[in-house]
Amino acid sequence: MNKKITSLIALLALLGSSLHVFAFDEPLDPKEAFKFEAVVEGNTIKATWTAADDYYMYKDKIRFESVTPGLELGKPELPKGKLKHGIRPDGTEGEVETYSKAITIEVPIKQGSGELKLIAHSQGCAEKLGICYPPQKRETTLTIAAAETKTAVNAIGDLSAQLGIDSAANVDEPLEPAKAFQFDARVEGNTLLATWTIAPDYYMYKDKFGFQSKNPNIQFAKPELPAGKWKHGITPDGKEGEVETYEKQITIKVPFTVSKQGITTLDFVALGQGCAETLGICYPPIKNNLSVDLKDGVAVTTAVPTESATSDTSALVSDQDKSASILATGSTLEIIMYFFLGGLALAFTACMYPMIPILSSIIVGQGEKVTTAHAFNLSLFYVLSMAITFGVMGALFAGVAKGVNLQAYFQDPVFLIPFALVFVLLAFSMFGFYSIQMPASLQGKLSEISSQQKGGSFIGVIIMGALSALIIGPCAGPVIIGALAYVAATGSVFLGFLSMFVLGLGLGLPLLAVGLTSGKFLPRAGGWMDTVKYAAGVILLSIALLFLERVSFIPAMLIMLLWAALFIISGVYMGALEQIKEGASGWHKLWKGLGLVFVIYGVVVMLGGLSGARNFNDPLHGSKLLGGGVASQAQAQLAFKKIKTKEDLQREIDTAKAAGKYIMLDYYADWCTYCKTFEDYVFTDPQVQNLLKDFVLLKADVTKSDDQDNALMKSTGVIAPPAILFYGPDGIEKRNLRVIGEMDAKEFTERVNQVLQNQ
Repeated sequence: MNKKITSLIALLALLGSSLHVFAFDEPLDPKEAFKFEAVVEGNTIKATWTAADDYYMYKDKIRFESVTPGLELGKPELPKGKLKHGIRPDGTEGEVETYSKAITIEVPIKQGSGELKLIAHSQGCAEKLGICYPPQKRETTLTIAAAETKTAVNAIGDLSAQLGIDSAANVDEPLEPAKAFQFDARVEGNTLLATWTIAPDYYMYKDKFGFQSKNPNIQFAKPELPAGKWKHGITPDGKEGEVETYEKQITIKVPFTVSKQGITTLDFVALGQGCAETLGICYPPIKNNLSVDLKDGVAVTTAVPTESATSDTSALVSDQDKSASILATGSTLEIIMYFFLGGLALAFTACMYPMIPILSSIIVGQGEKVTTAHAFNLSLFYVLSMAITFGVMGALFAGVAKGVNLQAYFQDPVFLIPFALVFVLLAFSMFGFYSIQMPASLQGKLSEISSQQKGGSFIGVIIMGALSALIIGPCAGPVIIGALAYVAATGSVFLGFLSMFVLGLGLGLPLLAVGLTSGKFLPRAGGWMDTVKYAAGVILLSIALLFLERVSFIPAMLIMLLWAALFIISGVYMGALEQIKEGASGWHKLWKGLGLVFVIYGVVVMLGGLSGARNFNDPLHGSKLLGGGVASQAQAQLAFKKIKTKEDLQREIDTAKAAGKYIMLDYYADWCTYCKTFEDYVFTDPQVQNLLKDFVLLKADVTKSDDQDNALMKSTGVIAPPAILFYGPDGIEKRNLRVIGEMDAKEFTERVNQVLQNQ
């Protein structure tokens, strides 16, 4: 009885699932499920199938047939498919090699010219429906040019002749890179056709090609790379594995835009890397410097500046592109020096200032017996930890993360709030409310590692260094943004780590001076030491507030009131409200006076916060006490329109282009310090507002750094905010005029004038 019931239930379940399929999931027409197209490029037919979602094609059922006499096809190059458990062509279940989504297959043309009638055979299945289509035929007619119909044998012979290879030569000697991978390029319209002719038994990596224009008025778009051939070979990091490669010959299309008339040549750098297969060796990355004549067919995307123009933008190039250009064309030593000096420059920016009091507080927290050597060692561990973290970020950015800014993820409240609480706890320990110590058992283990470690101080400073790199400096400016753009373009994990590690060392160099001076000049005993610790505690609380300012859901008024409380309470503790006793020293009076200044300033910050201001450094800017909220009124006049996706951006570009208007796109984030500076001090300037009155103003809030934000930034070549992009009435970005990093109102006014003068 039980068996019958079980069988009945199974039958009903099967029937239900079948009814669901037939009722709700109708299979697509084969032409819709597997869209097909084919084009001719040189001596090759490129056939592309695009499978619908949840559909796949059998690899071994794809073949091609020429039904035109005199036109013969070679063996197609089928890329590696994906093994999956599914329905086999014979109707049974098992492992099958399949293609999903889009697949492009190259079919060599052996001989012949004229009109070719091509039949492409294929077969595929609907995965969720559990059905397979019968074999399909797609017919198309293609035109084969007579000049591109060399036979495979003749092509190889011509290639050998070009390379100067003698069939009797010693094949064990590797060719010179220039002979193994001959490079040439030409221009067709606004597209660069870059061609590598690859010697027999050699191949090039698909993901190692790159292009960099030397002229700021010519900008390359994303290269169009055809599908490569997957093979088991030497990976770029020197190991063995599956790599996507090109053999024989590869032509890459690189669209470009020209922003000024009168340019007759295209000067650029083309990057590539390849290997000698039979010899088992790989060449280092190869740089090809080439100059190509631009013909009359090249379209200039912006007009010539008028005679009334007061400045020439031909020499301008965005800071991000300037950094990337230096990195792409320089030697290894030049690149390392550039990163180091760039990091040293970043050490003096506002975003990095909190690192100094953090390190000073750690040293002060060691107590009155800290030595100069111990203070320097703490600083060194802090800097090395920070540099290593930057290096890991660079490696992830170049490899695993594929261009995702890791720092942006650490500006989430999930990280900012706990980090701020850590500093609050550290501050209260400085005030003497409690003592932070590690468990005795753990301290014992740490003492075995180093007898000089007390309470795990080195471990703590290492953790602080790593967290500082991740959280403190997300708005590091054009140098680090250009650096990240470069390491993302190279795709080299090692280079990504090394370059960003060196940048971190440059950034941390001034911090080593903190260790040298702190250990030497800190008081050794007495009440002075307590005073220094109290001051360090106040600084730690201020750093906690700086982090809380980046949390979007905390009101600006609350932050301002917290700043006011910090100033007022500090002033009270300094004796601002106490009566000066008879016989008090001059130092005591000075201390009381400073406390009174803190109290007064705290009251001003409180009034500013209650009346609409949001910057404790300028507590009355934007306050209703000064003209009824100037900042908020001006900001409303600018009428920014928010966008979220790259589709939103393209829609706005098309609309503005139809109306003949300029566009300004502002990338913003709550955690971006410079972004708020633009809002409060640049976009409120009357001259800036007057210049922007006829612009279409767009704002992309990338605070969340979600997939849509990252896709939008990637489509425009932006790594992180702040970034301001300008588009002309033709809908094309004036990339050499984009703004990366901080800029005051006067500089920004000049930049907008250059946008307008450049037409």
